[in-house]
Amino acid sequence: MSGGEVAGILVAVFWAILVSFLAVALARLAQVLKATTKLVADVTEQAVPLLADASTTVRSARTQLDRVDAIASDVQEVTSNASALSSTVASTFGGPLVKVAAFGYGVRRALGRTPEEEPRGASRRTVFVGRTVPAARRRKQKG
Repeated sequence: MSGGEVAGILVAVFWAILVSFLAVALARLAQVLKATTKLVADVTEQAVPLLADASTTVRSARTQLDRVDAIASDVQEVTSNASALSSTVASTFGGPLVKVAAFGYGVRRALGRTPEEEPRGASRRTVFVGRTVPAARRRKQKG
């Protein structure tokens, strides 16, 4: 065998090994592409119903928000009507009721005690509801 023949055989063996590696790599790449295609198909099958459900949920939420908006506007209208009614009642009955109360108080005072009926030395005390008298003042009042 001559040097040229050995070189030719080495080149042929090198090309055979290279082609074998390339064939194995292409076969594995084909498997990866098949698996990827199957994965994409599975994801698409699951994503389409999820997107449909999400769309339905968004529509339902929008409907509920529209209802809440309508309720809020109705509550605002009722509040303004109640405020108007309150101010109308206060302006209509407020003044006369104060006058009647003052008149009733005056009549009770006039029909109550007269200055001659009050005992001498009796001091008038003002009572405040919800207040307590300090201990020192209580002792003075009792004694």
